Amino acid sequence: MTDVGTGWRVPTWQTAVPVVLAACAVAAQIAYPLTEGAARDRVTVAVVLLLAAASLTHAAARRGLGWAAVLFVVSAGGGFASELIGTATGYPYGCYAYAIDRIGPAVADVPLVVPLAWTAGLYPVWCVATRITRTAPGRVAAVTVGMVGWDLYLDPQMVADGQWVWCNGGGLPGIAHIPLTNYAGWVVVAAAMATVLLVFDSRSRRLSPRHDTVPIALFLWTWLGSALAHSVFLQASELRFSAIYGLVVMGILGVPLLRSLMSTAPDDTDRRLAATTRMARRP
Repeated sequence: MTDVGTGWRVPTWQTAVPVVLAACAVAAQIAYPLTEGAARDRVTVAVVLLLAAASLTHAAARRGLGWAAVLFVVSAGGGFASELIGTATGYPYGCYAYAIDRIGPAVADVPLVVPLAWTAGLYPVWCVATRITRTAPGRVAAVTVGMVGWDLYLDPQMVADGQWVWCNGGGLPGIAHIPLTNYAGWVVVAAAMATVLLVFDSRSRRLSPRHDTVPIALFLWTWLGSALAHSVFLQASELRFSAIYGLVVMGILGVPLLRSLMSTAPDDTDRRLAATTRMARRP
């Protein structure tokens, strides 16, 4: 398969692997409400690993191994550092602690699967932000909003499942046990991650957005599927509120994304490609 954005040939297996991993992640998420106890913990780990693997393999296939390595360092490495600092000092998120021996081995009381959750969340949001806005400040802002929206689903669900606990409340109506400092911390960390990615990003601006089908599909699934799961399939009462918050905040990216997907106008990359092709065919 030829990469329209660059003319490079991408092997079919490299295209198929992220699709398979993403499909398995969605299947695991569907299974999540049907499990409990240790089985649910295993499903939680599987979801994170599959989503992170889908993101990294897609990034490697479409943006190159170097870009995927930067994504991993920025998201997993940066996320892990923020979690270590956060659990030790309470900054930037507030005072919280992870459950012990629930979702795998930990370092300094931070489960090692947690940094990969940052990768799983950041890459789809980054791809959507790249599609809906082309300016650097706009992309950073969009990534920041998208990540906060993602956490408005993630945090209440994991707290309801007992994966971590907050020392203080005073948060949003309906989920007051998660302090507002948590979301302020997400704004700071997500903006920093987006800024670093922007510095290293080059090839993704030359890719046709249709090559980001996998991360865009994962974004839509998270945005709309989580709202449905929190409002219907998961039993904790506070998740009814997180369904609304997550739907609205992720929708700041999701609505323009849907508009762009429904548009029949070719994107800038495809227009440039068509113009180049026409010129090449002239005698």
